Amino acid sequence: MSALAIGFCGMGIALLLIALRVPIGLALGLVAFVGIAVVTSWNAAFSILSLIPFETAANWELSAIPMFLLMGALAFRSGLTTSLFDAARLWLGWLPGGVAVATNFACAGFAAASGSSLATTLTMGRIALPEMRKTGYDMGLATGVVASAGTLGSLIPPSVLMILIGVFAQTSIIKLFVAGIIPGLLSAVAFAAMIIVRARLRPGLAPGAVEKTDLRTKLVATAGIWPLPVLILGVIGGIYSGIVTATEAGAFGAALTFVIALANRTLSWKVVKESFWDALVGTATLFFIVLGAVLLTRFLAFSGLPMFLAQLITDADVSPLGVILLAGACYLVLGMFLDPLGLLFLTLPIMLPMFKTVGLDLTLMGVLIVKFVEIGLMSPPVGLNVFAVKSLVGSDVPLTTIFKGVLWFLVVDLLVIGLLIAFPGITLFLPRVMGL
Repeated sequence: MSALAIGFCGMGIALLLIALRVPIGLALGLVAFVGIAVVTSWNAAFSILSLIPFETAANWELSAIPMFLLMGALAFRSGLTTSLFDAARLWLGWLPGGVAVATNFACAGFAAASGSSLATTLTMGRIALPEMRKTGYDMGLATGVVASAGTLGSLIPPSVLMILIGVFAQTSIIKLFVAGIIPGLLSAVAFAAMIIVRARLRPGLAPGAVEKTDLRTKLVATAGIWPLPVLILGVIGGIYSGIVTATEAGAFGAALTFVIALANRTLSWKVVKESFWDALVGTATLFFIVLGAVLLTRFLAFSGLPMFLAQLITDADVSPLGVILLAGACYLVLGMFLDPLGLLFLTLPIMLPMFKTVGLDLTLMGVLIVKFVEIGLMSPPVGLNVFAVKSLVGSDVPLTTIFKGVLWFLVVDLLVIGLLIAFPGITLFLPRVMGL
């Protein structure tokens, strides 16, 4: 059997193992190890296995991940985000579907502190879902907005997914962060517009009474959210002003969160211990997957599969738009069955050479890949964000109700992706303006 055929077989086996719920890191690493042994030799496979873990874990840029995870954990555990939803509700409650709109923008705000879609969904869901249930919201809309707006955690910087894409694509992480800002805000605004239109056309979806509050109450509530803007401006401002690099920003953000929580008198030994434990578990899980992905990349390089597909694209004279649509179709289909990290690491070794072959901007493609992965977080039958919301609402809200509620947001997300593809300047405008 040729090396190319072994590469194809390896990808198929990896897909099968992940579909069978074998841990992603184990599935990728096992396929890669055996594949390298078959293509080269067992000695080479053991040699690579002894070198790759250290080389990967010692990557300086990956050190940002545990720090950003710690920052998000500290922000959540110390309650720095609890007033965010209340302030948004007071300012936006007058709109049709105002509580859902407030939830949407609160998710966008928390996303900038957590960098994780799942963390954003669980955190805001615990706060917003009881409020929407109490005011009589349709549970499809209520659960749909939490599951969908939670995906903004992958796009609005700082984003763990963007760090990983930047490392694997060997492109600027700062540039990816900047490029994600406008698409992230555009997604949040598009979600809000859809909610308002639906709630106006069908008032029964969001029958909650408008809360009458004076300006002073709103300003007091807004003043209570000061820790989050300070944290966001501190981290993002530190990166863009050059005070810290994108890698150093994680440690800077974690330290800043610690200081803010201390000043806010919400820090305790319990909060610190739980935050470090959350960050430790998240980092260990993520790095185990990354190690498997790096091994898979090495195996695919030995098999020649990525270069074969890139050459196939060149020979077929596929346009850049054709490659984008092909990649999008692959991500949307595989996203229905695969965990986002598994999807990302399984496809990047193959997709990146194809993008480079047709001259696509890797920053633009990085943002589009995150959008595609976001859709996977909402799509049946996997839809991790949907199952996260299900864990919050219990058995009285069927899974089908949540997926139906999410469907509207999926349509909006596809429209946003269409805009980003048709007008690349939406994504690339800020990086160009900032000279990145």
